[in-house]
Amino acid sequence: MERLSDIGEIKRILGAHGFTFSKAMGQNFLINPSVCPRMAQLCGADDKTGVLEIGPGIGVLTNELCKIAKKVVSVELDTRLLPVLAETLDEFGNFKVINADVMKLDLNKVIEEEFEGMDVVVCANLPYYITSPIIMKLLEDKLPIKALTVMVQKEAADRLCAKVGSRESGAVTVAVNYYSEAEKLFSVSRGSFMPAPNVDSAVIRLNVADKPRVDVKDEKLFFKMIKSAFAQRRKTISNSITSGLGISKDDLNNACEKAGVSPTARAEALTLEELGNLSNAIYDIK
Repeated sequence: MERLSDIGEIKRILGAHGFTFSKAMGQNFLINPSVCPRMAQLCGADDKTGVLEIGPGIGVLTNELCKIAKKVVSVELDTRLLPVLAETLDEFGNFKVINADVMKLDLNKVIEEEFEGMDVVVCANLPYYITSPIIMKLLEDKLPIKALTVMVQKEAADRLCAKVGSRESGAVTVAVNYYSEAEKLFSVSRGSFMPAPNVDSAVIRLNVADKPRVDVKDEKLFFKMIKSAFAQRRKTISNSITSGLGISKDDLNNACEKAGVSPTARAEALTLEELGNLSNAIYDIK
């Protein structure tokens, strides 16, 4: 359906199905006709690729993905949108929708069953309220995917794509960089959505690494340390990590010396390699 960026057509379709927007689900549908084709072209899909989409809405981005990908599988939580998608995407035989909560879904199983023999990428306009949890699930589940191309709130994009070791970085920045290389592709104004949100957005791509970008001896310890270090980011790591991990300052200072890191540094000042080294030094001492 070629008129999915037309507000009048969108209102007609939604009205015919008795659909109203849910703030609780963070529903803001893309209507800018230039954004979705651009996202689809930049996500890395082609006629040999499978695309996993999360939250297709009424199918504006899905429509563009179906034109270039071998297969598109969209995960949609809102059952009210299923008949809408059946109408807007009825011309595509390479589309399937799964009615489920992506946070509870076994995505490795979905990929295995739906995309056999294909390279797989993720492309989605993510709800603002659950952006980081979804991204972290996609990365932590260690899915066989090449890249994630997602639309997120501009502030979230800045944080996700920040350089580890800069003032803009946070715990999620470190986590994303552990699994992937992040890049901002382009900005999207708030007027590109219906209803329009109160903030602008940006499209980012996370190019997933074949293996974590830093070697750590204990991933669970590494992420617990990261969470502790950034939870009190104004404090030095000597204070924030000792309280978070329940280790003595002497042990932490010894770990810092072994890792070549100053105990008076703040977490935001440390590189990914330094954080990995510190985690390994703490592991050895504990």
